[in-house]
Amino acid sequence: NLTASRARIATTTSNVGGPSRAVTRPGPTTNLFAPGRPNYEHTIARCRGACPNVGALMASILKRQTTRGVRYDVRYRTPDGGVRTKTVRTRRDAERVASTVEADKIRGEFVDPRAGAITFDEYSTRWLAERANLRPNTRVVYEQQLRTHIAPTFAKLQLSTISPAKVRSWQSAKLQTKLSPNTVAKCYRLLRTIMNTAVEDELIVRNPCMLKGAAVERADERPIATAEQVWQLAMAAHERYRCMILLAGFVGLRQGELLGLERRHVDLMRSSVRVEQQSCELPAGVVSLAPPKTAAGVRTIAIPAFLVAELRAHLDTYGTYGTNVPNARLFVNDAGAPVRKGNLHEWWVAARKQVDVPDGFRFHDLRHTANTLTAAHGASTAELMARLGHASPAAALRYQHATRSRDTELATLVGATFEAARPSESQCTPARMRSRPEGLVSASERTIEAIG
Repeated sequence: NLTASRARIATTTSNVGGPSRAVTRPGPTTNLFAPGRPNYEHTIARCRGACPNVGALMASILKRQTTRGVRYDVRYRTPDGGVRTKTVRTRRDAERVASTVEADKIRGEFVDPRAGAITFDEYSTRWLAERANLRPNTRVVYEQQLRTHIAPTFAKLQLSTISPAKVRSWQSAKLQTKLSPNTVAKCYRLLRTIMNTAVEDELIVRNPCMLKGAAVERADERPIATAEQVWQLAMAAHERYRCMILLAGFVGLRQGELLGLERRHVDLMRSSVRVEQQSCELPAGVVSLAPPKTAAGVRTIAIPAFLVAELRAHLDTYGTYGTNVPNARLFVNDAGAPVRKGNLHEWWVAARKQVDVPDGFRFHDLRHTANTLTAAHGASTAELMARLGHASPAAALRYQHATRSRDTELATLVGATFEAARPSESQCTPARMRSRPEGLVSASERTIEAIG
């Protein structure tokens, strides 16, 4: 039997030098038919010419008889030297697995099936811990999304078992809850980002988050206020926060940027405000300063003359805390401490009740108002991006809305153009009302004459 085993021939398919052709090589020397061993039919594939540095011995296909029928074991080595086995039912499937594995190794795209055995809970925890550049409040948001919306479904699943169907079912179930579609989109983006990193780490072959449009947030059109309403809100608020409303409504600063302003950021001589940081408030009540989300968020913004006067009066009245200290906060509460978002919301609601503004008007809508009015006065997309602190043109384009007054103005201008090109009354007479040349008979008149 040993002699017969060594004499067996392994069939190899070679594509070098022309079409595929069958060649023969001596079979393996291992005695697979010794007493006590299964009756294997051993086939060894060899790689020739295409990639010499891979090595000669490639995937092998082993046929064995089981109580449930014939099975084929595909054995191969991973790039790091490990041995893996894949069992299939047919020889065709075995050959497909073998060729796919070897092709992936040659292309450098091989992913070890055992690598994806890590659970999503373990990997997502490690993923979050390795993101040292996340802002504190962003980290808190990610932790809340994972704990509340993603982990209940995927925590105990291995990465390799998370399929597009499971992701689709999860996303569909979330949309049927009380969660807003934008919250579901945020959670889906986080899940997709984590799985993208798993692909980069060669733990899975592809990202199962493949739903088109699932990561897109579709924000409703936000209301905007008029310049008169912004002034009314500033006068209705406490004098300490008057400049905060004016900076938000006429310059377009974010709430966090306003709360993070320090005295050194206000340049009254050059009529500008410098944005370098923003205030972040964590759920535990800890207030800290963090840089803007992107490099574009660091910017110097010109302010109108009336705001220079307002800021000078604000510093004269409420600048006693931290006098001669450049890094003293610009806006503080009665105790001289940084303003918290909870306190900001309380006086904002009180001021809003005294002014006739659109329903649901939020503090952030002041920024929306400022940037929409800036766009209505002819600011280009690049100019809007510079003032907004956005790195993406798409974000700036959201503020280029058509206001009713601007729409009326455009309609008047277009109407004047067409009115100037309007022809004379004689040229405007419809063809059916013009006099018909003498002797011309219409088809209807000819029909009537024929009947008569």
